[in-house]
Amino acid sequence: MNHPIECHALAKRYGELAALDGIDARVPHGQVIGLLGHNGAGKSTLIKLILGLIAPSGGRIEVLGQSPWRAHALRRRIGYLPESATFYASLTGRELLDYLARLKQASRTQVTTLLERVGLAHAADRRIGTYSKGMRQRLGLAQALLGSPELVLLDEPTTGLDPQATRELYRIVGELRADGRCVLVSSHLLAELEPHIDGALILRQGKLLAAGSLHALGEQAALPAQVLLRPREPAMSELIARLEMGGLLTQTRPDGRLELQVPRASKLRVLRELLADPAVVDLDVREPTLAQLYDWLGAGPPSTTEVPA
Repeated sequence: MNHPIECHALAKRYGELAALDGIDARVPHGQVIGLLGHNGAGKSTLIKLILGLIAPSGGRIEVLGQSPWRAHALRRRIGYLPESATFYASLTGRELLDYLARLKQASRTQVTTLLERVGLAHAADRRIGTYSKGMRQRLGLAQALLGSPELVLLDEPTTGLDPQATRELYRIVGELRADGRCVLVSSHLLAELEPHIDGALILRQGKLLAAGSLHALGEQAALPAQVLLRPREPAMSELIARLEMGGLLTQTRPDGRLELQVPRASKLRVLRELLADPAVVDLDVREPTLAQLYDWLGAGPPSTTEVPA
């Protein structure tokens, strides 16, 4: 088994509509991968195929070396947090996890450990009906981690979480990566997600637009780097004129910094010149963001009719 998830010409159709069409992708061990795309791009369909909840219409998918369709034992090796997790309101958090632990053949000791890990130890014996949305989301994360799964799927995992709980969730995701687990995170919050993923699968209308590490996607896009430059006041006018002549200056910010867009091919040369320029006090280089890569790939919502998710 080389990859936790392997898709070969994977397709899923609903009548005449293609929810997924010819997906070829591999997701490696020990990485956190973002699953990106607008609503209806095919993300939910791919997750259902990975979980073995639906059968492919064409092609092939292997999860942890097996075909997931009807491979019920495989599900013990997969953790899944749905976007809107629903639990029995009359059970306590501990009772729910104890029940699910028996299904996954996990220990009660792990239940206690997970309740502490997700910050619910204080509410473990309260009924779930009294939990806030964020608490239910943390309980969902705990159930996804029962049995120490090799593959973890998280669908919009930070829904309802405050900033501190969001940081804690991604801390746990980082620990899973360090343990060699594969984590697939579906999210629309690209700026929040970007610092925590190693790569991305980007879907649009059921097709795979791009797949790879963030560095590889950046190289493919060849988008310009953003440079924020603080000029020395006496020489500011002359510097602005030179930058405008070179076609680099985008705008002057309210704080006095100059914003430049520097083509990738000339980035090193331009930076050397700026660093040696006595008119420059300070500069900051920012590579293209995940959101900019996403827009460059044209992954936004199409104007045509959407296929099922």
